[in-house]
Amino acid sequence: MKLLVTGGAGFIGSAVIRRAIAARGWSVVNLDALTYAANPDNLASVADDPRYAFEHADIRGGQAVARILAEHRPGAIMHLAAESHVDRSIDGPLDFVDTNVMGTATLLHAARAYRDGLTGAAREAFRFHHVSTDEVYGSLGPEGKFTEDSRYQPNSPYSSSKAGSDMLVRAWAETYGLNTVISNCSNNYGPFQFPEKLIPVVILKALAGEPIPVYGQGGNVRDWLHVDDHAEALLTVLERGRAGQVYLIGGDAEARNIDLVKSVCAILDAVRPRPEGPYAELISFVTDRPGHDARYAIDASKIRRELGWRPSVTLTEGLKATVQWYLENEEWWRAVLARGHATDRIGLGGKG
Repeated sequence: MKLLVTGGAGFIGSAVIRRAIAARGWSVVNLDALTYAANPDNLASVADDPRYAFEHADIRGGQAVARILAEHRPGAIMHLAAESHVDRSIDGPLDFVDTNVMGTATLLHAARAYRDGLTGAAREAFRFHHVSTDEVYGSLGPEGKFTEDSRYQPNSPYSSSKAGSDMLVRAWAETYGLNTVISNCSNNYGPFQFPEKLIPVVILKALAGEPIPVYGQGGNVRDWLHVDDHAEALLTVLERGRAGQVYLIGGDAEARNIDLVKSVCAILDAVRPRPEGPYAELISFVTDRPGHDARYAIDASKIRRELGWRPSVTLTEGLKATVQWYLENEEWWRAVLARGHATDRIGLGGKG
């Protein structure tokens, strides 16, 4: 297998690439525009591997994408490249529409043309795997879980743009016969996560002795999925998922945001005590995000039943390992912060 991964220098994409090479022995081409959240250091372990190739390109550039497909001739595309931070989408929604909707359309157009140039078994086997989010389904009440049949009700510019890209993938499958699969995942966490998402923000704010921001009263519930479990699920869907199907991927690990934050603080208390007192004393409740979804939860029974995948890392195990990784890889996250990234709160909609 030669796999083309878009957005492979990002958090989830780099986990997929590392696993595809190490656990599957595949060749991988990483197509990435290297925007702010991309980090080539995420791929240091495979950078010199002859099975890894990097192409600096933007999915919105149709000619560049066509050239890369023609030169590398992959057997499949896994599409992860996206703007993905809800708060940033509130401040700058058009960037999300441009990348997530128009970028996906451009990539699908190039993929179809490339597929049409293949013959025989190669044409039949070529597959487009679109990686999406559970946020396209909106917000749940206290009961129930999302399934593959849940109605789309996106509530943020980010989730709306991902819903739009999901619909485009479906259209290319129905109209042009492109062999596609779509997967929608719950909240990811783990090593190499860019420090704008909740768990790395908590860790880095705590280590700096700064207030740890929690939206509202922290009652929003998320289903947490370790990124390595997600990477394995994605490769499994790509390999064995049924054409035209959607697969939901979740960690079966629901937690309120405030409880998750307190758990991270307790882990830090145990492994790197704070002389001034418990890290939880740094928790600061801040103005809630506009349109903040109350709860997400995934029913992952379809992928378990059809493909035999299930999460292998519990939330307790994963949080401990993640905290330890950030403690042991200070050089990695300090380099990110040195590039000018701030962990301060954004997303109040001030920029339109």
